Amino acid sequence: MNPRRRVVSIIGGAECSEKEVQIAEELGYLLGEQDVIIVCGGRGGVMEAACRGAQRAGGITIGILPNLDPSEGNPYLDVAIPTGMGHARNALIAQAGQCVIAIGGGYGTLSEIGIALKIGRDVVGIGTWEAVDKSGKMIKIMRADNAREAVEFALGDSLSKNQ
Repeated sequence: MNPRRRVVSIIGGAECSEKEVQIAEELGYLLGEQDVIIVCGGRGGVMEAACRGAQRAGGITIGILPNLDPSEGNPYLDVAIPTGMGHARNALIAQAGQCVIAIGGGYGTLSEIGIALKIGRDVVGIGTWEAVDKSGKMIKIMRADNAREAVEFALGDSLSKNQ
């Protein structure tokens, strides 16, 4: 019996900086090299860049789309899942991965981080939101400075051991 493949959710804005695009593409590539399946919102910006990187490395990409039209997905998706759920699809994205990696992002990214934390997923952040509880205490989001560090947090030290 084969073990299940690892799945990581990558979240971030459709509108993003060139630096965030570069980080997301490298992140996708590194995860693809590790045979990790990427789940994302399936659209542009961080999502498209991560998928492009993963495909360059031979990885598999899944996009959970907000509307019913699969053609709205980016061209680097292996699987486009149209939901018709709008922003509610963020819950599916946050739950799909064994870990969530956030790059930048707006309120949609914030909602995905909140859901991931609520259900006990590890969240790795690169230049993204901070989270605090009701008392003002910081909630743990692992902070990475770059794509390689984010992958090492997400997968344990398996990346450095396999290089």
